[in-house]
Amino acid sequence: MIDIKVPTVGESISEVTLIKWLKKEGEYVNRDEVIAELESEKATFEVNAEQAGILKTVGKEGDTLKIGDVVAQIDETAAKPEGKAQDTSGKAQETDKGQEIIPREQIAPNVSSGNGSVKASPVASAIIADKKLEPSSISPTGAGGKILKHDVLQAISNPGRNVGQPLFSRESKKEKMSNLRKTVSRRLVEAKNTTAMLTTFNEVDMSHIMALRTQYKDKFKEKHGVNLGFMSFFTKATCYALQEWPAVNAYIDGDEIVYHSYCDISIAVSAPKGLVVPVIRNAESLSMAEVEKAVVLLATKARDNKLSMEEMQGGTFTITNGGVFGSLMSTPIINIPQSAILGMHKIEERAVVVNGQIVIRPMMYLAVSYDHRIIDGRESVSFLVRVKELLENPAQLLFGKDPVKALLEL
Repeated sequence: MIDIKVPTVGESISEVTLIKWLKKEGEYVNRDEVIAELESEKATFEVNAEQAGILKTVGKEGDTLKIGDVVAQIDETAAKPEGKAQDTSGKAQETDKGQEIIPREQIAPNVSSGNGSVKASPVASAIIADKKLEPSSISPTGAGGKILKHDVLQAISNPGRNVGQPLFSRESKKEKMSNLRKTVSRRLVEAKNTTAMLTTFNEVDMSHIMALRTQYKDKFKEKHGVNLGFMSFFTKATCYALQEWPAVNAYIDGDEIVYHSYCDISIAVSAPKGLVVPVIRNAESLSMAEVEKAVVLLATKARDNKLSMEEMQGGTFTITNGGVFGSLMSTPIINIPQSAILGMHKIEERAVVVNGQIVIRPMMYLAVSYDHRIIDGRESVSFLVRVKELLENPAQLLFGKDPVKALLEL
C-alpha cells in the first residue's frame, strides 16, 4: 500500500478540508490522476495518485486534515480490471448495485428550451408548446428529471412560484463554513477594524472607450486572440495614476511605509468557493493585450479552483468590478495589507451637461476606498481624478500624457 498524504501548501497553513472525492473507494486509478480536492484557508487544490492501483479512501468529505495526514491509500499491486462489454439490447439492464439502466428507446422525447433540451412526456410536451412555457421554469418530478403532465399543470396554476417548494415553508439548514470563507471573513473584519477606511467617489464618461472597443474589437481579437475588455483600460489608467501618487500604491509595515516602484494589481474574482484576488504582476509593464490575457487566465483558474498560492499572494493595489453583477455604486473594502482599492460599477446611460448642453452619455461611478492613515484626501481624490482623466482620454494611455502637450513639451 502507498500512502497519499496531505501535501505542504504554504508556510502558515497547518490544516486543510477534504472537499470532494473525485474517485470512489475501490476504484482503479491511473498514476497522476486526480483523486480528491482539498481546500486550505487560501485556495483549493487537487491531490493526485502517486501510483496506479486500487484506491482506498481514508478521509471523509468535510473532514479537517493536518498537513502530512494520510488522505488515501493505493494498492499498487492490484491488476487493472478489464473493461466490460456493453449490452446494446433494448432491454433494461441491472447494475451490480441493483440500479436499473433505462434503454435508449424508452427515454422520453426532448422539449426544446433556451439552454438546450429537457425530457418531458408527450402530453407535457404538447401543453408546453401550446402554452409557450419555458421548460427550465418547470420543476420535474418524473424519473431521470422528466417533466410530467402534473408538473406543467402545477407551473400554470402557480406562476412565479417554485412548485418544488412547499407553501409557507419554514425550513432552514446549516452548512459548515469553508476554510476559504473563514479566511475571507477574518480578513474583511480585520480590514474594517485595523484601517482608517474612507471612500471617495467620482464618475467617468465611457463614450471614448466604448467607441474604441467597437472600432477595434474584431481586429484586436484577430491579432491577439483575446477580447478587448474594460479591465485593460482600467488597469493601464490605474498604473499611471499609482506611479503619480505612490502613497496609494504603498502600505504600512509596523512603523514604516513600504513604497513600490512596480504595480502588482490584484483582480477581485467571484469564484465558486468565495472571493479570491489573483495578482497581475508588473501590470505597469504589460501591453493591453497582455493584461487581457492575464485577466482571462486568472479568472478561468479562479472559476476552476486552479489558482496557486503564488498567484494570490502579494499585490500592491486591487481593482474590483461590481458592475458585472449590476451594482450602480458601492464602497469597496480594502484588501489588506494594501492601502486602497478601486471599485468599477455598472455603465448606465444618464443625462449629463457637456458644453452647456444636456446630452446622453454612458456613465460609470468610480469609488476608491483608502486607508486614511497613509493616504490623505488630496492624494486619494487626485488619484481618482487622474484615473477619470485617462479613461475619458484613452489616447493618453499610450504614455500617460496628452499627446499634444507631450509634443509641445508642456
